[in-house]
Formats: sequence, structure tokens, C-alpha cells
Amino acid sequence: MNYNPDIHHRRSIRLKGYDYSQAGLYFVTICTQNRECILGEIVDDGKGTMICDLNKYGRIAEKEWIRTSEMRPNICLDVFVIMPNHAHGIVQINEIDDCRGTMHRAPTVEQFGKPTSNTIPTIIRGYKSSVTKQINILRNKPGVPVWQRNYYEHIIRDEKSYHQISKYIKTNPLKWHNDKYYV
Repeated sequence: MNYNPDIHHRRSIRLKGYDYSQAGLYFVTICTQNRECILGEIVDDGKGTMICDLNKYGRIAEKEWIRTSEMRPNICLDVFVIMPNHAHGIVQINEIDDCRGTMHRAPTVEQFGKPTSNTIPTIIRGYKSSVTKQINILRNKPGVPVWQRNYYEHIIRDEKSYHQISKYIKTNPLKWHNDKYYV
């Protein structure tokens, strides 16, 4: 079935008209379906620090997050954490050289149902799809959702915001019981 705006009334949470392939930093949060804690658990590492002890599903989520930058030459990953029921990360999109050595980037405003490569929505869609497929093979549950339908993103506009978000991500396991995603 194709998307029909007259009957589906799906409202985007993205910044209207913003080019999500634009060079910059983006803070992304992705939650598991129904916020189920399927990726691991928060434990004390024995040194007084809380960490997320990833299970086999969490290790898949971590591996695929790292692969994101390996597959896309203009993507760099900054700080990230896989939590029991969500993942936080900072994605950096850079402009890339074409084969003639000149910088270029065509405007690429993504529209529903028309994915555009190397945009935040396409990167997250690919990540979620790959993780879901691998987890569902392991648990023998084809077609069962692993992730909630959407994700949260925030465009990081200045250094102060970057440092606050980085600290939030790094300290997220320490604050697990007070986390809004804690179930």
C-alpha cells in the first residue's frame, strides 16, 4: 500500500524543509519496541562505574552502529551508547569530494516514501533494518518489530550543546534508574 496523505495523516517530526544530508552534527535516540530491555542490562563494572552489559542483541546493535561509518565515507560517529532499551549517538555528516576533487552536495530534502541516500532518516532506517533482521534471525521471529516506528533527533548547533549532549550520552548508564527510557 502506498502512502496517501489524504487518508494516512502521518505527521513528520523532522524540521520542515531542513536538509538532513547537510554537513553537521546530529544527536539521535532510537528506542526498542515498547521500550523492552532486549539489548542488555545495566551493571556495576566492579570499579564503581555503571555500564550496559550488552547481550547478543545489544552487540549486534553496537556492531551495526559502528558499521554505519564504515559503509558511508562522509559519516563519522562520535560518542554513542547502547542501553537496555534504546541507543543514543552523535552522527557527523561531512561533505565529500567527488572524483574530480571538488566539494559538492546537492540539496536533498527527503520526502516520505522517497528515501535519499546519506541523510539522517536514511542512515537510521538502514541501521534499524539491519539490526532488526539480524536479531529476528537469532530469535526466530521474522517480521517482529525490534524498534519503535520513529526516532528522536536533534540538530547540534553549537559547541556548548555538543558538550552537554556528549556528557549526557557518556553518563547515561549511571543515571539508568532516573532515565526517562527506564522501564
